[in-house]
Amino acid sequence: MKNTPRIPNVLTIAGVDPSGGAGVLADLKTFSALGAYGTGVVAALTAQNTTGVTGVHAVPVDFIERQIDTLFADVRIDAVKLGMLGTVEITRAVAARLRHHGVTRLVVDPVMVAKSGHHLLAEDAVAALRDEVLPLAEVLTPNLPEAEVLLGGEAVRDVARMREAARRLRALGPRIVMVKGGHLPGAECVDVIDDGTGQLELRSPRIATKNTHGTGCTLSAAIAALLPQRPGVREAIRDARDYLMGALAAADELSVGRGHGPVQHFWRQWKADAHPGG
Repeated sequence: MKNTPRIPNVLTIAGVDPSGGAGVLADLKTFSALGAYGTGVVAALTAQNTTGVTGVHAVPVDFIERQIDTLFADVRIDAVKLGMLGTVEITRAVAARLRHHGVTRLVVDPVMVAKSGHHLLAEDAVAALRDEVLPLAEVLTPNLPEAEVLLGGEAVRDVARMREAARRLRALGPRIVMVKGGHLPGAECVDVIDDGTGQLELRSPRIATKNTHGTGCTLSAAIAALLPQRPGVREAIRDARDYLMGALAAADELSVGRGHGPVQHFWRQWKADAHPGG
């Protein structure tokens, strides 16, 4: 009998963006596009569109715990991605449930501020994220503002400082840190990876599009989807980054809202001249 490769089950624990560009909805699109079966636990509801966030409603902590425990009681989970957690109580509770269920294949996207500038993580939750969640992470994927907050406000404004930030963030517990340099100026995007054995710079031309909503969510979800499908973490990160670049390059095929629109998660599956809708 022919052995069929097992399709991985991947979980996102994050907030819901009704416009579908970020959070749980974007994560599920990413999982599907990359051959993983997506599951989701909702940590927060938001009222937002492509121009901004008008409200956040945290899910009660005991119900988040019930979602997690009920899912793990039945479904094999091969990797977990954490996104928006919102409050210190939720952050601590999620960390405790992940420890309880023995999760080791964890990708953490430390969501703190939306593209619009709306704060998505309470100030008192940063310490809980740093002390309780980061030590559980296999991969941590902060952008430059997030890295600065996690390191106590120290500026990270060039590649040399990105390298130092990656080294210092890894000392907080994550096995691999990917500091994303999308906020740096210039025609090139540079990301720095530190896995404890050395550092690696990934470079690519900057893609000219305003449709960048949810890029951090999409990248971290892609890493989580690919971790069970690649021989090593570096391969998963490289392939996830390549997927995101393709999604950005195809983002202008979409027309979603008047602000920062989403990336094209299904750029490999949908073709502009022959997509499933027509």
